[in-house]
Amino acid sequence: MAHGSVEWFQIDTDDAEGTERFYGELFEWTFTDDPDTPAYRLVTPKGADQPQGGLFAGDRNRAAFFVVVDDVVAATERAEQLGGKVVDPARTTPNGLTFAHVLDPAGNHFGVYQPPAR
Repeated sequence: MAHGSVEWFQIDTDDAEGTERFYGELFEWTFTDDPDTPAYRLVTPKGADQPQGGLFAGDRNRAAFFVVVDDVVAATERAEQLGGKVVDPARTTPNGLTFAHVLDPAGNHFGVYQPPAR
């Protein structure tokens, strides 16, 4: 994974069952439970050998792409310098994944993340 590449997507929804059914039937995506996060389902596109996105059951509806970065904190600071806004600051999951949610100056939602160290 190279710094700056789009490597993940996430769909947040207040209707997980309906959203899963819609995308599953439209694109033939399959969904599996994320063992680390109960409200999160991993999305695997047809023909893919591993998940490439996630579906989060929550209280808002949005879709976002996630960009790999070398340093999440540095990327969020730079985004703010360029007129963006950090809406969910950097946090690290138990498996070592670090991520943050950001709005660009036009209000488009996206995320940045660092994969767990290997």
